[in-house]
Amino acid sequence: MSTDMANGTLSATLPLHCICSGCLVLCLCLSVFTLLLQSLWVPNEIIEDEAAGRSPEEQGQRGLGFRRLALRLEALSTQVQRLSRERDVARLTREDLGLLLQSFRRDQQGLARLVERELKRVSQGLDQLSHHHQHQSHTPPSQPPQDDLTLHTGPNERCEVPLDPAYPLCAEKVEFLRARWQADPCYAFYGVDGTTCSILTYLSQIEDFCPPGLRRNHTALPWHQKPQSPTEKAEIRQTLSPLYDVISNNSGPAMNFIRSRVERMSERWTQAALKMRQRSNRTVSTQMRVLLYPGALAGSVGQRFEAMVETGGPLGELVQWADLSACLTILGHNLTFSSSHHQLYSLIGAAPGRGSCPIQRPLTFDLIYTDYHGLAHLQGAMGLAFAHYQCRFRILDSFGTEPAFNLGSYARSHGYKTLWGSWGLQPLQYLTMFPHTPDNSFLGFVSEELEPHSYKKDRIAVVYGKQDYMWQGKSEYVQAISEELETHATVFQPLGRASSLPSFVRNHGLLTQERFLRLLRRAKVFVGLGFPYEGPAPIEAIALGCVFLQPRFDPPHSSDNNDFYKGKPTTRKISSQHPYAEKFIDKPHVWTVNVTNKTDVREAVRAILRTEVKAFTPPEFTCEGMLERVHGYIIHQEFCSKSAPTWPPQSALRVHLGPLGQSCVSVCQQSSHVCEPALFHHLNGPAAFTRLEIGCSSMGQEANHLFPSYSPWGRHCGLQQEPLLFSCAGSDPSHRRLCPCRAHLSG
Repeated sequence: MSTDMANGTLSATLPLHCICSGCLVLCLCLSVFTLLLQSLWVPNEIIEDEAAGRSPEEQGQRGLGFRRLALRLEALSTQVQRLSRERDVARLTREDLGLLLQSFRRDQQGLARLVERELKRVSQGLDQLSHHHQHQSHTPPSQPPQDDLTLHTGPNERCEVPLDPAYPLCAEKVEFLRARWQADPCYAFYGVDGTTCSILTYLSQIEDFCPPGLRRNHTALPWHQKPQSPTEKAEIRQTLSPLYDVISNNSGPAMNFIRSRVERMSERWTQAALKMRQRSNRTVSTQMRVLLYPGALAGSVGQRFEAMVETGGPLGELVQWADLSACLTILGHNLTFSSSHHQLYSLIGAAPGRGSCPIQRPLTFDLIYTDYHGLAHLQGAMGLAFAHYQCRFRILDSFGTEPAFNLGSYARSHGYKTLWGSWGLQPLQYLTMFPHTPDNSFLGFVSEELEPHSYKKDRIAVVYGKQDYMWQGKSEYVQAISEELETHATVFQPLGRASSLPSFVRNHGLLTQERFLRLLRRAKVFVGLGFPYEGPAPIEAIALGCVFLQPRFDPPHSSDNNDFYKGKPTTRKISSQHPYAEKFIDKPHVWTVNVTNKTDVREAVRAILRTEVKAFTPPEFTCEGMLERVHGYIIHQEFCSKSAPTWPPQSALRVHLGPLGQSCVSVCQQSSHVCEPALFHHLNGPAAFTRLEIGCSSMGQEANHLFPSYSPWGRHCGLQQEPLLFSCAGSDPSHRRLCPCRAHLSG
């Protein structure tokens, strides 16, 4: 084996088979050395002598040092054997080997110290054994022999792994850190140096896997302690100045878009603030310390997203971040806005390293708004503290996460496992762009609106689609529209590349938001091509006086037949490009047509031209609507409490037994109500079935996202065992869902 390899580096010219052969030799040597150590320790004579003077627990601790050394060696041997096997399965890259050798070098240092320490103890043990046999008739030595689990840190203190039933994982965690404490610098940051004392101190005072030791001050874990609760009240602000200060430290195309949108809509926010302050029935909340962390703008993912912003990529998420930050500022809360992965570590007090350790101090934010990418960043930075504080997270999730996908164990065992989901949060912690399912919280955004002075509408159509691929297969559809309307596009056009758009389309190229809005104010029709799905632009076009013309999907698009929705944590079936606009707005503002039938398209366009349509903004997409909604969530949504939710109150409950095969979303909508998941717990008992006069021949409780429900076959009544699976979504032909509905204000 070359000198370079011994030093942890790999010679570029060393053949792979030589490396693996050397590894096999190392494996054999380690295995032999392991067996030798396991057989060496403590002759039978000393076991017999000690049996009378040591308790069973003490005898059990004796010799653990060498067993642990053997485990370390076996682990290293296993690693080498795996390398040998992989030689025949797949060709390892130089980078793979380099990483493995670096791991060997790290383990080599700890292993050498461990071997040296154990051999020293063997020598001491043999000396004591010799002394013991020479003075068998005399008094035993004043100092008992020290085993591997007892290290002195002072004249009166020694560190032993405690056997405490209240901390069953203590010994296992000690073993783990003995072998892996150098794998993450955060352990050394907290004082771990490989010794038993340092490991026990860390596991008792930082991770809480071991009981507090004698004379060790141990109250609550430092990251468990509650910082001083805020007492200042959140007063409605009539200016966004505090927000400008917060976002001024962030730069890039995405942040420029957010800043521009906030500034453009500032007057509407301040007008809404004035109306809200004048209401006498407004509940005043405590001022929250809020962190906004859009993870999609951070790190390598953020670099790709930034590039897309400048080439016609999606802007819907940025619209939400801009409006959420303005909304929270107007509501009087204390905001911190960061799109830096590096800065996140300092903001939450993460220990330096790779996230294996908890944060250093209690979390100073009452709420953290992030997205799926940011959720992964937080987990990587917070270690054990992630689960402790996850009740404070709010996840901006455009398409929603249904409960069946949210609980990891259930998703894996029932076929709902996807790239997203499986975080085990309360489903209401996910904030959606549109009210897809009441299982999640509808955050929404604020739509652009037509100014009081009206714009003259020209006989033009603007096509919704900023990239070439969105137009594929839609030429005849767009041509049918162009027969009646001058057709405009805003497709990104790279320099030096010829346009692939039809010749009858006038392309403006990618426009700034202000110029795009001016174009929409002139347009009569906003034309959907079928993609992107469920974005904010159609709502804003309708609010600017356009009619939205969109494709109907037959069959509906879903994860079963559509690549975009495949892997999304939802079972929704999308009947059109924008189902919210189709269902809740509809004609005369929204026309949904079969785009493969040119006759239907022409007739729809002619009908639109004959109809006078005024600008329309749904109340839920106004500044006032979003302020009320977010304020209600902050006042009433409490996910850190273990008790059942109390909002909305039980008096709002309207119980419905749905027909076979319908979800509670559909059941409640058919009675002009909305499904309310926070009220499910009132139905999860025999009394609910009795009130509906359902005779149950059997009743069982299990984790099932369709429960509570009734199955006519066998007259079985099912109760929910796992509260995280209470779900308004979900249907099955063999179940009649028991649904908690409530009335709701329009909008």
